[in-house]
Amino acid sequence: MNERGLLEAGSELPTLQLHLADGPLTVGVQICREIRFPEQWQYLADAGAQAFIYLTHAANLTEPAGVWRSHLISRAAENQRFVLAANVADPHQHCPSMIISPRGEGLAELPANSTGILRATIDTDEAADWYLGQRRRDVVHLRYQNRPTDQAPGQS
Repeated sequence: MNERGLLEAGSELPTLQLHLADGPLTVGVQICREIRFPEQWQYLADAGAQAFIYLTHAANLTEPAGVWRSHLISRAAENQRFVLAANVADPHQHCPSMIISPRGEGLAELPANSTGILRATIDTDEAADWYLGQRRRDVVHLRYQNRPTDQAPGQS
């Protein structure tokens, strides 16, 4: 699927509140090629996301095996957030459908080209800011377009 011309880029990276039986869960949603832009995932973690939902239609014979899986694990571990990733069932899929812990551990994964439901019990208290709090903001500071540079996510 080539989404160009079908989808438009938004101007925000909002978090969403899911109301679950055990209480609310704040998530950030990323799609397709946004896997390759870690600063967006970091922004969502700063904005309060406890988990990331990643949706894609990644099926391409020219993509090297394992690269997108590695990206998913990196996004989970570097942000200390759960990643819930869903891809289409396709014989050429190169991104798995899987659930990853904030430590980068695969908790559940569907085999390529299969449909199914992944289930895992997650403890949202495992989402943390320990690594994010150690960023070298004296060296690198990202500026997000929709708010002043000195304003933290979630502030008006």
